[in-house]
Amino acid sequence: MIRTNRPIPKDQIKLLIFDLDGTLVDSRLDLANSVNAMLRHFGKPLLPNEVIASYIGDGAPMLVRRSLGDPDDESYVQQALEFFLLYYREHKLDNTYVYAGIKEALDAIRASRNGDPVKMAVLSNKPVVPSRAIVQALDLGDYFFQVYGGNSFHTKKPDPAGVQVLLAEAGAQPEQTAIIGDSYIDVVTASNAGAYSVGVNYGFAPHTFVEAQPDILIDESHELAKVFGA
Repeated sequence: MIRTNRPIPKDQIKLLIFDLDGTLVDSRLDLANSVNAMLRHFGKPLLPNEVIASYIGDGAPMLVRRSLGDPDDESYVQQALEFFLLYYREHKLDNTYVYAGIKEALDAIRASRNGDPVKMAVLSNKPVVPSRAIVQALDLGDYFFQVYGGNSFHTKKPDPAGVQVLLAEAGAQPEQTAIIGDSYIDVVTASNAGAYSVGVNYGFAPHTFVEAQPDILIDESHELAKVFGA
């Protein structure tokens, strides 16, 4: 189902910026396994996968901090983060997959512009190296002219710095841009950048949309083609 809070003039859209985790790919299990490997290494109780999933969205440092219970020892948090990143680097593609319907939706969007296709990019709060590796390994690379991560800029979403770089690279204005994501962070990012927002209910954190309502909310990935396609 598509719910519209504010219509998006799709014929004017020149740039689509996608979140990665919970929007294009389901990476919950690999992230949860990596967090629990870190917790096991440091002698901490393991966490249920659904709890870890609720901590995803603000980048790896915050994921690790939340999983540890927000300790005051910054050196400890840094050591835990380093272990997590090393483990995740090796296991990021064990179970991660592209959501059903995503590639078909991207194909439909790409084919709908009669020779002047909308440009598409990824802006994740996940570190850029695993973000790009996942996009390439899962055959999504051809859809996106750019993939940026949470450490590509001096700040992460919801700061609009990454969006502003993508706007310049794509030659697009904020009002010609939409951000697609699975949490309120993406909605706030869009608002901060002056862009439109689309929330996906199938991702990790749809409950957070009560904090910030997207312009359009969809329940299934194939509905992206209806929002932005022909």
